[in-house]
Amino acid sequence: MLIEDTPDVRTTLIHRADSPGGQWWRSAVIYQVYPRSFADSGGDGIGDLPGVTARLGHLSRLGVDAVWLSPFYTSPQHDAGYDVADYRQVDPLFGTLEDADALLARARTLGLRVLVDLVPNHTSDEHAWFRAALPAPAGSGERARYIFRDGRGPDGAEAPNNWRSVFGGPAWTRVTDADGTPGQWYLHLFDVHQPDLNWENEEVRAEFEAILRFWLDRGVDGFRVDVAHGLVKDQGFEDWAGHAEMIAGDDAGAEGVGPAPMWDQPGVHEIYRRWHQVLASYDGDRALVAEAWADTDEAMARYIRPDEMHQAFNFDFLCTQWSAPALKHSITEGLAACDSVGAPTTWVLSNHDVVRATTRLGLPTTGKGPNGIGADDPQPDAELGARRARAAALLMLALPGSAYIYQGEELGLPEHTALPDDARQDPAYWRSGYTEKGRDGCRVPLPWEADAPAFGFSPTGASWLPQPTAWAAFALDAQKGVAGSSYELFRKALRLRREFDLGTGSLAWVEGSWGPEQGLLVFTNRQVIVAVNISDGPIPLPDGLDVILASGELRGELGHQALPADTAVWAVLEG
Repeated sequence: MLIEDTPDVRTTLIHRADSPGGQWWRSAVIYQVYPRSFADSGGDGIGDLPGVTARLGHLSRLGVDAVWLSPFYTSPQHDAGYDVADYRQVDPLFGTLEDADALLARARTLGLRVLVDLVPNHTSDEHAWFRAALPAPAGSGERARYIFRDGRGPDGAEAPNNWRSVFGGPAWTRVTDADGTPGQWYLHLFDVHQPDLNWENEEVRAEFEAILRFWLDRGVDGFRVDVAHGLVKDQGFEDWAGHAEMIAGDDAGAEGVGPAPMWDQPGVHEIYRRWHQVLASYDGDRALVAEAWADTDEAMARYIRPDEMHQAFNFDFLCTQWSAPALKHSITEGLAACDSVGAPTTWVLSNHDVVRATTRLGLPTTGKGPNGIGADDPQPDAELGARRARAAALLMLALPGSAYIYQGEELGLPEHTALPDDARQDPAYWRSGYTEKGRDGCRVPLPWEADAPAFGFSPTGASWLPQPTAWAAFALDAQKGVAGSSYELFRKALRLRREFDLGTGSLAWVEGSWGPEQGLLVFTNRQVIVAVNISDGPIPLPDGLDVILASGELRGELGHQALPADTAVWAVLEG
């Protein structure tokens, strides 16, 4: 091989190829739809299921394999639908069960699989179970479905422990008993309107297995499981000196702080072994994907052992700094951990909980980024972020395993970093004492048509969050057929990924004089050579390479080309 013949260059195989044509989820590219921001068919400014159905053709043309739908269940919407009041009904904001069936039918016609979100850590406080628990006495079966505890102190006026909510503030709220006196406290690791379920209770376990069957019977292909690492809590409920976070991990490992007692407890795995059996009883290769923010790759891999889940997001990859050595380490460790349990690695760069990659990668400090950005915060370098995000997308889509694309990522959509504070709806904003801007900036409705009301999101021009005027340039119709646009880059990448079977491919690092020490991340996947320049300047490409895809324009003439900084290429050997 020509690269190996280059002086001081060597290759190291770290992941062997699978046979193409295995289970679909091992190599699928899955597109996340956040329904309230995808497409509004009714004109009320909130996206809905008929809107999603009408736009599924876009996803088919883009070339993805499946769709993951964020929650559309009945909900008071205190946390944008992640506070579920009825797991078997569609919220009127989004449509009806018949609309969900129509969406599934249209997806099948287009060859798209559909995953739906499942929120098992907590319900809404308007769920029938919690409404029944409030008037019930301490120790009752109704309260046993949740985590109710007596308070501390002589009058029980202090919370049962010092745990804090992920959204800020205490994780316990005291209820008032039927006679008007102060009563017990209930746990809510998120918003006060999201009481945590008690997964030690067999009734809770049986109910969620029934919910799985309800949606499987309707034809869904699987579930993305929210807070998959949080269902089981340490039953001692002792005080903990750390600060629980979903995305940045927690303070486990800091001096004097032990592992988080609310995350990644061993008991969660028995739950998923039972769920695996439920899905295995259905035809069609159904799948479970874990949103599990684990401390290590090895801990993450425990969720995808052969008898548990099928995928787990590799959040370490999302949180890694824009650095060739750091990314090489993250990819190597992620593949090794998943290979050790025979599972695919599941790559992700953006979702509805983090600042969009296009913006995050334009900040002075890359990695996971802040929890939201406001107009008064330091602003990203938009051009730098866009260039890096395109390179990062080609890196991710060239890796073996599965990959997730967050809606708008294919358009190069940036974060809305100047959203008015009075428009914000994320409970993290006010529960943090207005110190964290929250996740609204990555949830702004999509631009479809540059010159249409609400950029084509809504026929009336209504939009539940305001869209930046500059987004006209990112609209789908402004990018279709435009050489070099983000949309066309993604389309070509997905076509070549399938053509070369990269999702089931191998990975061998290219190291030495052409490697991470020079700020260059280079690997081979089957016959494709992938190079990402993460240095400060251009790096010459070896002779004999036929570039089949580039995230930006190369420098120089054919045969003497250089790869600019923050640019990625896919290439094959000439001849």
